Amino acid sequence: MSGRAATTTTRCPGCRAPILTQLVGHRAALNVTADIRPLTPEQQAEARTPHRLIWCLKSSPHSTPRLRWIDRLHPPDCPHPHVADHHCPPAAPTTLF
Repeated sequence: MSGRAATTTTRCPGCRAPILTQLVGHRAALNVTADIRPLTPEQQAEARTPHRLIWCLKSSPHSTPRLRWIDRLHPPDCPHPHVADHHCPPAAPTTLF
């Protein structure tokens, strides 16, 4: 066994949106839940906050997709799609009686 965590596709229990989940990193790994929809560079800039990271979704014909850190060494012309941490959309307002 390689020790690498597999990326799984499921649905968010809160909003039912399709999401990717994976343990990213080797030492201080993060349990990442990311949206499945790829973002344009403009959408990435809009979505990125100190509490919402953008991830590289690396894939190849011979392996399952894997979430990777986007750090200062990440190539600006990366050919892989980039996705954001998942945040449920705001709930519709309800009236309490």
